Amino acid sequence: MRWLIAGANGMLGHDLVVRVQEDGHDVVAVDRPEIDITDPASVAQVVRDVDVVVNVAAFTAVDKAEEEEAAAFTVNATGPQILARQCAQIGARLVHISTDYVFGGESDSPYEEEGLLEPKGAYGRTKAAGEWAVRVNTSDYLIIRTAWLYGLHGNSFPATMARLAESHPTIDVVTDEVGQPTWTVDLADLIVRLVDAKAPSGTYHGTSSGQTNWNGFAKAVIASIGKDPEMIKETTAAAFKRPAPRPHYSVLSHGALERIGVAPIGDWNERWNTASPVVLPR
Repeated sequence: MRWLIAGANGMLGHDLVVRVQEDGHDVVAVDRPEIDITDPASVAQVVRDVDVVVNVAAFTAVDKAEEEEAAAFTVNATGPQILARQCAQIGARLVHISTDYVFGGESDSPYEEEGLLEPKGAYGRTKAAGEWAVRVNTSDYLIIRTAWLYGLHGNSFPATMARLAESHPTIDVVTDEVGQPTWTVDLADLIVRLVDAKAPSGTYHGTSSGQTNWNGFAKAVIASIGKDPEMIKETTAAAFKRPAPRPHYSVLSHGALERIGVAPIGDWNERWNTASPVVLPR
């Protein structure tokens, strides 16, 4: 099987290339300038003679999207539309990575895959539009929503916490944003498992099991580098003035995975214990 990964230089893209190669598949790893997913001619030239296309490319600057929503829409919605049409034309399966930001973020129970989309900001709106574009333009697709990603390749929350811990006696981290920290290695593995299982076209959630808040995750990170977790102090999102609204609750259900017999990613804390020596090498 031949895979093409668009956005291969990013944190998830890098780990996905490695995971697909471990499975013995051929991989075409592209990013800018090799492909412009917003340009039909570029996509037609690059996306050919492949069986699976994974779109990891996205406009992910959440605050910047509030000021540049048109630019975010071009990457997050028009790009997936173009990719979906090309995949339909060549008979390839499209795997599209989406986000928890498509939901309202105010629930008190895990969001189900078919739950109501209520994005509160520009980033979420453009990603929701991208999901719609995929569903409308190809019948062979997997939309995988994820959240709170961290990994070795790129900026991530654990790396930021570890860096701050070296220069600050205390760090204020919010308690009123709840989600599922997810290692990009685990998400890459889930993507491959879904494709290998020939999962029915539809929407799936690719996050760790369990839940915590950013403060709890920060304490786990600090403990893993041998420092006192009590240096992490409690605060709320109101203390940080940011242009884009953040979801207060980003926990995603894994019912769709369970219904097709594909195991969800394990508990976030157990997975962090495995990931920490890799993500924060010492």
